[in-house]
Amino acid sequence: MRSSIHHLLEEQAGSTADAPALTFKTTTHDYAGVWRESRRVAGVLEHLGIARGERVALFLDKRPEFVFAMFGVSVVGAVFVPVNPVLKAPQVAYILGDCAVSVLVTTTQRWEGLRHHLAEDDGLRHVLLVDGDGGEPTPHVAVHDLRDVCAVAPEPTQVEGVVDLDLAAILYTSGSTGRPKGVVLSHRNLIVGAESVSSYLGNTADDVILSLLPLSFDAGLSQVTTAFAVGAHVVLVNYLVPTDVPRLCARHRVTGLTCVPPLWIQLTSVAWPQEATESLRYFANTGGRMPRSTLDKLRALFPQAAPYLMYGLTEAFRSTYLDPGEVDRRPDSIGKAIPNAEVLVVRPDGTRCAPGEEGELVHRGPLVALGYWGDAARSAERFKPAPGTVDDWRAPEAAVWSGDRVVTDDDGFLYFVGRSDEMIKSSGYRVSPTEIEEVAYSSGLVSDAVALGLPDEQLGHRIVLVVSPLADGLETDELSRVLRRDLPLFMVPADVVVRSELPRSPNGKFDRVLLRKELES
Repeated sequence: MRSSIHHLLEEQAGSTADAPALTFKTTTHDYAGVWRESRRVAGVLEHLGIARGERVALFLDKRPEFVFAMFGVSVVGAVFVPVNPVLKAPQVAYILGDCAVSVLVTTTQRWEGLRHHLAEDDGLRHVLLVDGDGGEPTPHVAVHDLRDVCAVAPEPTQVEGVVDLDLAAILYTSGSTGRPKGVVLSHRNLIVGAESVSSYLGNTADDVILSLLPLSFDAGLSQVTTAFAVGAHVVLVNYLVPTDVPRLCARHRVTGLTCVPPLWIQLTSVAWPQEATESLRYFANTGGRMPRSTLDKLRALFPQAAPYLMYGLTEAFRSTYLDPGEVDRRPDSIGKAIPNAEVLVVRPDGTRCAPGEEGELVHRGPLVALGYWGDAARSAERFKPAPGTVDDWRAPEAAVWSGDRVVTDDDGFLYFVGRSDEMIKSSGYRVSPTEIEEVAYSSGLVSDAVALGLPDEQLGHRIVLVVSPLADGLETDELSRVLRRDLPLFMVPADVVVRSELPRSPNGKFDRVLLRKELES
């Protein structure tokens, strides 16, 4: 029985031990090898005294050690926290402190850039470096060479009492205000998600999946769990340039490819020789609506591949997909609920909307996350009783009230309308305006700052920062240098607009609606 995510790997290691599981660059690991390495990491964690429920952060680019550590954490009953490798040190430090990470798995270079940003009382006890002992000693953190400690650590023992509702992972995603929030996922969320996605994609052990999306994203992580649920082969790639993708598809005979819209747009601009496309069985889109023109180009490039248009929530891991047979009839639809989930469109009072009536998308079922780490107030706002399931004889069933506005047609297919909050979604990333504004304020160059996402055909949203200067003669080049220095590339505004003052609402808040209208006109 699959009650922990490492059971996905353990089952395949037992039944198809020598089947290819994971490829990185020129090295391929079979399922038995991945399971062996994962158990070695588990032995290290147990040797270090990591208890059930403790958090282990993975601050790595895409590489086998990430996958070994992810499953090794599960073996000892701990919780893995994937950290986006493009984040800057202050953002990583915030995540480590927010969920009180005990162990950090990273590289020497990343640790050296991070360690001076950590507080002494944030709870971090051990750092495991995947590429050597590299780091200088610190008073409060023990730094280890993961390869050395794997060689001497004992075999892990079986953790008793773990059930599928236990914590498995915390995925940090930006909110519309404030710092990133940690979405807490159970083993059940991850296992059911893997089984559901693999069923509608028709994945089998014959599939080869090219992993282009970050493993800190729900969709990127899902590609690994989905593949391992059926014994498929995952090829890990740290995406650099579009021309790499056709070459890798040809080399590995890739059958499945999932991307976000900006990446798909880039991939339509490069040459795809026949040997790069002939094995492709499906291509999938997530992280925002794919432009119709891009979809048309992809279908022309991959005429034998089935297109899957998907919509997901980190808070529900996966949510909807459009059956490929419906793409010609409804190319703008996000489809219907994935297997083993129900998606509702409701009014503010929880009653169902009629076809064509705009409402909020609510997701219910076993993929609904457990809440936001350490934030009862925000959890209560997003995770509320499922409409129509409140009875006086049972505990309420939690559903995700997404904040996304959708409508259905007469056949029940869903269409995305927009977000009810101010979240920016650019290049497949969810971006908090507040994080950008905080960096602008910290520059000491501005008195007011508002970050907005304006519609963009390729990016989804183009980030624009509107500021009023702290003193006369603000040099936008100087502010832009600060933004590029302190923000990940995907958060850096495309434009900085300077105004003498910013519009405010009667209650004194910035009038974001008016400002957006002015910039779009």
